[in-house]
Amino acid sequence: MPTLYVENVPSDLYEALRDQAKRKRKSMAEEVIALLERSVPTTKELARRDRFYKQLKKLRSQKPLSVGPFPSTEEMQREDRER
Repeated sequence: MPTLYVENVPSDLYEALRDQAKRKRKSMAEEVIALLERSVPTTKELARRDRFYKQLKKLRSQKPLSVGPFPSTEEMQREDRER
C-alpha cells in the first residue's frame, strides 16, 4: 500500500485532526484515510455516479405511468371533508 507524507500542516488543523481522531477512537492515519475516502472520489466511484446519473436521466425522460389531470389539493381536501 502506498504511503503519503504531508508536511507543513498548520498547528490548529493538526490539533483539530488529532482531537477528532481521538473522539472517534481512531489513529490519526485512520482518520485521515476516512476523510480522504469521503472527500476524494475514486475512478470506481466516479463510474458509479455516472451510471446513476444516466439512470436518473432515463427515468426523468419517461412519461408518467398515469395521466392527469389530477385534482387540486383543495378539491381533495373538500372531497375528504364530505366523507
